[in-house]
Amino acid sequence: MNVLVIGGGGREHTIVWKLAQSPKVKKLYAIPGGPGMMGLAECVPMDVTNLEGLAQWAETHAIDLTVVGPEAPLVAGLVDVFEAHGLKAFGPKAQAAEIEGSKIFSKELMEKYHVPTAFFKVCDSLDEAKAYVREKGAPIVIKADGLAAGKGVVVAMTEKEALEALEEMMGQEHRFGSAGSRVVIEEFMEGEECSLLCFTDGKTIVPMIPAQDHKRVFDGDKGPNTGGMGAYAPAPVMTEALKQKTLDTIIRPVIDALEKEGRPYSGCLYAGLMISGDSIKVVEFNCRFGDPETQAVLPLFDGDLAEVMYACATGTLCPDMVKWKSGAAVCVVMASGGYPGSYPKGIAITGLKEASKLEDVVVFHAGTKEVDGQIVTNGGRVLGVTAVDETIAKAKERAYGAVERIHFEGAQYRKDIAWRALNR
Repeated sequence: MNVLVIGGGGREHTIVWKLAQSPKVKKLYAIPGGPGMMGLAECVPMDVTNLEGLAQWAETHAIDLTVVGPEAPLVAGLVDVFEAHGLKAFGPKAQAAEIEGSKIFSKELMEKYHVPTAFFKVCDSLDEAKAYVREKGAPIVIKADGLAAGKGVVVAMTEKEALEALEEMMGQEHRFGSAGSRVVIEEFMEGEECSLLCFTDGKTIVPMIPAQDHKRVFDGDKGPNTGGMGAYAPAPVMTEALKQKTLDTIIRPVIDALEKEGRPYSGCLYAGLMISGDSIKVVEFNCRFGDPETQAVLPLFDGDLAEVMYACATGTLCPDMVKWKSGAAVCVVMASGGYPGSYPKGIAITGLKEASKLEDVVVFHAGTKEVDGQIVTNGGRVLGVTAVDETIAKAKERAYGAVERIHFEGAQYRKDIAWRALNR
């Protein structure tokens, strides 16, 4: 197969790395790709918002399967455009991708089909939203309706924080542009978060191993939310019984609901969950692989990823295609100084080769570029350093051993990835 991966971040690097291991893949391309992928795929510098241009390129290069990494092209309808050209793509069409593209659509779908989630209210104006916050008090959760690169959610522990978040989203600042013109205000849920990603062809659903992301920028889950500072898998908070309950009460009902609504879903469905005892509620859905969860989950995948993704795109998924290795994986994100606020770019990175030589370690590039043969920083989250070992504790030790070999000025990373698993 000729396979194309859309995207250039850490998640896409991981997908390319795993697809490159498939005997079924003859030629691998990435648009736009990045420095980490260059030895694995041919990187093509194209605009990923030009959906028609991408489809024409895929036709010209006889692409058998296109894998879409980020949410924005999915919500914009990339899969629809590719299918109109007779091309196979892994990922949902625009109407199904709305489960991430609009938090309001997602919440109202769950309400209609009795899928457990937090109580919520949709607000269309700043005054209405502020009045509701004052009525309910804190802690409370504020979510921008549209896509905000994983940063449009504020868990406000005080009423002041909530009102400031609303001002940011809906006031003059309009931090997230049109994505924040409507908001969802939700009750604060107590418990432990967990991410369960599933492969689906619209009928068959096969869960991956559960993972846990670390959203806050500082140790001890302090500081502002980020796109994710690290992840590990499997997450012990999700037992086999809870995983089955999630499939029965959340994943299957949502896939069936989307089908009933005329929005059949295929690709990867990501459920962000809150677990408290035996109770499981949905925090959010994403219409693609999580980042950085992918960097912890796929290194443990033991099947042929190209085969599985093609089966999802063609309605031929079988549970026995999906296999997992024993052991655990830990991914530590190395971020630029100042992230998730403003940060410099173009800072030289050293030690990548030394870290990559370590056994059972892979360094995934999230925000890097190559300048005159030197890899430099080019984003907030720069690298995802992943290690695999037989236990979470050993994988963590191995990952941090690799992190210590990599240097760039201002680098920041959490020192406590997987702390919940290790403190059980």
